[in-house]
Amino acid sequence: MEDRIIDVNGKKLYIEYNNSFKNKPTVVFLHDSLGCTRLWRDFPTKLAEATQCNILIYDRLGYGKSFPMLSHERKNNYMQSEADLLNDLLNELNIKETILFGHSDGGTIALIAASKYPEKVKATICEAGHIFVEDVTVNGVKSALQAYRTTNLPERLQKYHGDKVEMMVKAWTEIWLSDRFRSWNIEYLLKNITNPLLFIQGEADEYGTLHQVEKTISQVSGNAEKFIIPNVGHTPHKEIPELILEKSIEFINKI
Repeated sequence: MEDRIIDVNGKKLYIEYNNSFKNKPTVVFLHDSLGCTRLWRDFPTKLAEATQCNILIYDRLGYGKSFPMLSHERKNNYMQSEADLLNDLLNELNIKETILFGHSDGGTIALIAASKYPEKVKATICEAGHIFVEDVTVNGVKSALQAYRTTNLPERLQKYHGDKVEMMVKAWTEIWLSDRFRSWNIEYLLKNITNPLLFIQGEADEYGTLHQVEKTISQVSGNAEKFIIPNVGHTPHKEIPELILEKSIEFINKI
């Protein structure tokens, strides 16, 4: 696995990339709001090896080993901008065929990218993504912010994000807790998703209800399936990794 910093439109992003399987798609991993490459642990490697696919993992700007954000302020369409940047990153690396695996914000970015760049996205695995804002999401973000202020969460995050933690947390919490973001909704994009989709969600997800899943798979144009797991929260790939690996491998092998 090659790792390096790559410049995409002036944004310096940390990537880990392996393209040793010729004529096979690249599984691209998109992390969540407080995540990064390292926090995926060995999940991407296991999935890539089992499916004989190439692999790309990267830290979005302001996360992990990528360069800092220029500002914590985000526009309502910040995830659309991230999907566009992903497309530019794929162009930079000359990657023409992908399978996207996105978690939380990364899941939403994957859905947007699949709707906007269908020629590059062979299939999408969306884990705990969002297509609109729910009360449970806002309350989840409030709880996370409270934990950040009252526990050792800053120190734990610093291990992965260094001195970028404060801006990263501010960027995430301020937009999701703002009044203007309550109207954010990407349902209008879903009909443009024409390739296969697997939506994974824990029934006990503290950041979203099953409406996110049902409303997504009922509106996409391609084949869509859901995998709902009882007694599991917002991070199924960490809580029950073997089961999520098994389901993801089965989905990828079918296509």
